[in-house]
Amino acid sequence: MSPRYSLMGRAAIAHPVFLTVFSLLTSFAPKLYAQQSAPKVEVLEMKANELRQWSDFSGRITAVERVDVRPLVSGRIEQVMFSDGELVEKGQLLFVIDPRPFEAAVKQAEASLATAKARARLTGQDLQRSQELLGNKLISQSRYDESLTADDVAKAAILQAESQLLNAKLDLEYAHVVAPIAGRVGRAELTAGNIVGAGANAPLLTTIVDHKRVYADFRVDEQTYLHLAASGSESNTMPVTLSFGEGAEAGSGDGTLKGKLYAFDNQLDSNSGTIRARAIFPNESGRLVPGMFANVRIGSASKRAEYVIPERAIGTNQDRKFVYVVDANNTVQYREVKLGDQIRGQRVVREGLNSGDRVVVGGLSRVRPQSTVDPVPVDNAAELAANLQ
Repeated sequence: MSPRYSLMGRAAIAHPVFLTVFSLLTSFAPKLYAQQSAPKVEVLEMKANELRQWSDFSGRITAVERVDVRPLVSGRIEQVMFSDGELVEKGQLLFVIDPRPFEAAVKQAEASLATAKARARLTGQDLQRSQELLGNKLISQSRYDESLTADDVAKAAILQAESQLLNAKLDLEYAHVVAPIAGRVGRAELTAGNIVGAGANAPLLTTIVDHKRVYADFRVDEQTYLHLAASGSESNTMPVTLSFGEGAEAGSGDGTLKGKLYAFDNQLDSNSGTIRARAIFPNESGRLVPGMFANVRIGSASKRAEYVIPERAIGTNQDRKFVYVVDANNTVQYREVKLGDQIRGQRVVREGLNSGDRVVVGGLSRVRPQSTVDPVPVDNAAELAANLQ
């Protein structure tokens, strides 16, 4: 046999073998490719968490107590006894109005009282003598009545002099303007040397606000008010928090305080459909001052089971929200959900998820509905504990 035919015969024999091996390799290729191409994604298994329902409201800080300090007597301011913004105690001296005219008035009133008492002693002695003479029938009844009247007038003069002395002492006391409450004092609106008057048009000297407690005033809608009002005694168990500072949001900002719901207004604003509400918070540090912006959060009195997922796991399809769920065959399923409260990067899911569902929370860009994935379980217990406290 010639070499040419020999080679052709070998090729003819090898050809069926090659085709058989090739067909075997290609038959396994889709499976191998599918196994190698299944992307790893992070999945979170749904477990119910006991959560409160929270409502957020924007408000302003107001003072529990605020006093406008005004003079009660007229005169010239001699001294200002505080620094602007200082913390003062109740009864602390703030201003001194020239006390000399009032000191003189006290002395004059004391002299008038002494004169009245001396006159009363004289009329008393005269009345005693008149009684003895009347008993011996040495004077007439009319003469005795005159002595009695003179004594009554003298006693009344004592009472009048005492009241004048009391008023003079009060004016002297008012010349020393003291803090009517403890708190943070504002700036001195008038300084030493200024003349001030008393009465309805008395000028403002300064203001004092209570720094140990503050109100947060905010507005709630009608439905929220009805819900809170219906809670009745349970409102005392509703957690109320206040976050403040730059960019204060629910549970964020540079400070958070716990307080309680204090009161609602007595009427609804028909234009806005809201009612004014007020919560009270401690402010021992004095950081909160009236006029500051604050975010008030009110939680429900009781908790209920909720599913919570990270915000990043939620997709948007027009006006619908959805998540990707990995089924028992590791196939991705599209699932529409209805969302609830937002909690620091987490979101409550009201409808659409069940216990045990595996929600894709990582690697979302690598999945599509009906695609096969390699799920990697993750746990968000620590994240929830930090965010839901």
